[in-house]
Amino acid sequence: MKPTREQIIQNVYDNRIIAIVRGMEPKHCVKLAQALYEGGINMVEITFNQKSADHFEATTNAIRAISEQLAEQVMVGAGTVLTKEQVDLAKEAGALYIITPSTNPEVIRYAKEQGMVTMPGAMTPSEIVTAYEAGADFVKIFPVGNLGAAYIKAVKAPMSHIPVLAVGGVNEKNIAGFIKAGAIGAGVGGNLVNAQWIQNGEFDKITALAREFITNAKEA
Repeated sequence: MKPTREQIIQNVYDNRIIAIVRGMEPKHCVKLAQALYEGGINMVEITFNQKSADHFEATTNAIRAISEQLAEQVMVGAGTVLTKEQVDLAKEAGALYIITPSTNPEVIRYAKEQGMVTMPGAMTPSEIVTAYEAGADFVKIFPVGNLGAAYIKAVKAPMSHIPVLAVGGVNEKNIAGFIKAGAIGAGVGGNLVNAQWIQNGEFDKITALAREFITNAKEA
């Protein structure tokens, strides 16, 4: 059974980590999602490649495969969503939520109208508030790596009511610091989804690293 919006939102609070999969061949994505799930991470974001619409099919194929084969284990979403048309493509493929690199109120509102959980990207306090007021369920602070946990703490002080995610430069060592600073959780890409391990079929290493991320995040 497809999870409700409320269940997806609660899952972010409970599990704290969304794995970001970028530029991965669809044939690897199901094995990767399974490996992440075995390590305790049950949210996977498959990003759109914005170079051309020709690349969109790879994203939707990967989303569809995970949605169909791991529906009971993994909540799959679409990342780098920039337009309403991409919201439609993501939803049709089985995505449960959308994540964007920027704050576009039109896209946020449209995705919400489609019943999807929304996690738009923002950096400045003004962008964060704009995203939240447009209906964002979470606001992705991006890119946060160079600014560190102190930035999360600073923006959360006057905006404690807005749930934020730390994205960009998050690793297994610093994730606890971001959560202690006020982030609900984090989106993690290459520091978790190691392309070389996947190419070599070393999915057990992905599982082990996922466990480390989850342990550090939940102990924060």
